Amino acid sequence: MRFVLGFVCLLLPLFAQESGTAKLDAAIKARIAGFKGHVTLYAKHLETGASYSLAGDEAVRTASTIKLPIMIACFAEAAEGKLDLAEMVKLTAEERVSGSGILQDLSEGREYPLRDLIVLMITLSDNTATNLIINRITANTVNARMAKLGLDQTRSMRKILGDGNKLKPFPSGISDEGAKPENKKWGIGRSSPHEMVTLLEKLYRGELVSKKASEEMLEILKKQRDHSSIARDLKDTVVANKSGALDALRSDVGIVYSKNGPIAMAITVDGMQEPDWSPDNPGELLISALSEILIDFLH
Repeated sequence: MRFVLGFVCLLLPLFAQESGTAKLDAAIKARIAGFKGHVTLYAKHLETGASYSLAGDEAVRTASTIKLPIMIACFAEAAEGKLDLAEMVKLTAEERVSGSGILQDLSEGREYPLRDLIVLMITLSDNTATNLIINRITANTVNARMAKLGLDQTRSMRKILGDGNKLKPFPSGISDEGAKPENKKWGIGRSSPHEMVTLLEKLYRGELVSKKASEEMLEILKKQRDHSSIARDLKDTVVANKSGALDALRSDVGIVYSKNGPIAMAITVDGMQEPDWSPDNPGELLISALSEILIDFLH
């Protein structure tokens, strides 16, 4: 009898976990039902290890979330003495690109430290700053770092193309991966929700480059200005994240320091039929709702 009772006691937590996962899965699928787009996500509670995946290993277009691996590569190069984050980089007219960021509107010929360019790349998703950084370290270097970490999906394909660069027969800043015809569809980068969460978890644990470098990168992510997705309705909650957007896509990857503990998540919504750059883009609203569900259930 004691053996039976002991066996039941061992099984009860497993039953509870399975029940919780089923409820989470039902809540996620109920929220995305009828949504005109494709949703992939992966989330993990960084203290308990509880996780949830919805096609989390599927390759996705990164849009600007690829700027997280680019930042990591910069800090890794600096730690190995191959890069000085205080190095000054000149802004040229050729490297100005439209879209997000402020450098496109500033005076050419001025110089900025690489560290500041990294901050602009993350906090304002500055496209021009991103291109200046890739000029310095190359997209191939970013990809080599990701491969060293065992991440097979996460790849930087190319710089962000300005109008002048698009007209060239061989645009600059394309990686070996980006030069492959089959990879053109990914745009500037490819990853998976699971691999993005792996990067976030390593940052949280101080395992990327060094504990000090990991902490510095997390602090930069916490200053990110776009709060339209994961952090949209999370009042008084610290979020360290990087978002991305295209006409048919919204994506956000980050760590939510919730009352239930730290939860790393990566959510991508792609295939939306109507471009919508208003504050209430359906993809951003959905990511916000899904992040709240993950926080409520994943603990």
